[in-house]
Amino acid sequence: MATTVAILGAGSWGAALALHLARLGHDVRLWARSLERAEALAAAGEHASHPGVAFPANLRPTSNLRETVHGAAAVLLACPSHAIRGLTEQVRPLLEHRPLLVSTAKGVEQDTHLTMSAVIEQVVGPAHRDRVVVLSGPSFAREVALGMPTAVTAAARDIEVAGEAQQLFTGPTFRVYTATDMVGVEIGGAVKNVIAVAAGVSDGLGFGHNTRAALITRGLTETSRLATQLGADRETLYGLSGLGDLVLTCTGDLSRNRTVGLRLGRGERLDDIIASMKEVAEGVRNTRSVRDLAANAGVEMPITEQMYLMLYEGKDARLAVVDLMTRRPKAERD
Repeated sequence: MATTVAILGAGSWGAALALHLARLGHDVRLWARSLERAEALAAAGEHASHPGVAFPANLRPTSNLRETVHGAAAVLLACPSHAIRGLTEQVRPLLEHRPLLVSTAKGVEQDTHLTMSAVIEQVVGPAHRDRVVVLSGPSFAREVALGMPTAVTAAARDIEVAGEAQQLFTGPTFRVYTATDMVGVEIGGAVKNVIAVAAGVSDGLGFGHNTRAALITRGLTETSRLATQLGADRETLYGLSGLGDLVLTCTGDLSRNRTVGLRLGRGERLDDIIASMKEVAEGVRNTRSVRDLAANAGVEMPITEQMYLMLYEGKDARLAVVDLMTRRPKAERD
């Protein structure tokens, strides 16, 4: 059934979801932070990240937040993870009823070490907490915009609320599975960004498939270790939002996080890489927040630790790999 959807964030991912939902017949309002940005999108009739994919007539860019949220059955927060709290604070007084509040950001808040859904729940309070949903999984924005087959997970405290999100998003090219393990889904989405940077570094250094496979596999171990310590179900990490997203982000050429690592491995400076990118690579921020979260939880995460030393303390990339390979021998399941 067609409904009204507010998408807050006009980056490549927000626009991809807007295109998908509009193709399903929903009335879609795509919110941009500035009037100039909204007008430019409307005038172009397409998003710069998705050239050749025209906005349907039922997709309308706007910069008026109140107008965007008013009457919407679902409000999608499609901004970078570091902006989730501020945007949710702006939205909270505009919630006139109880829409679905869908988080599509992947990360851990730096100061609080909260997942994105926990940040949203904290801001909106008891009146809306049970309406928060996480949408995550292996889904490059460009491929969603082009209508390529994609499968993701919608997780909520209440399986019926997750089912509402499933009904909203499901279409011929977009399959949604439901879950209640919000912690597992979100930790999978956050840590995979860090491991993807490491995979890119490996590729940039000229290492081969053996190295990448080892990083992905041991990266999954790190992710599972942290997630289960925080109360997640280990099986979640072997699903779409865990292993699926990890493999995609570590191997796909469209991965911004892998691209950062690739360029680091080739000798470029992090500041120069970030300055040249049009959109955020979440893995850079997530490396610090995930490392701190793991330390607080008493969880060992050697790949994450080496990425932190590279990104924030200037450690040489080859030395980071050597230090990973020469750690104390141990059983695989330790």
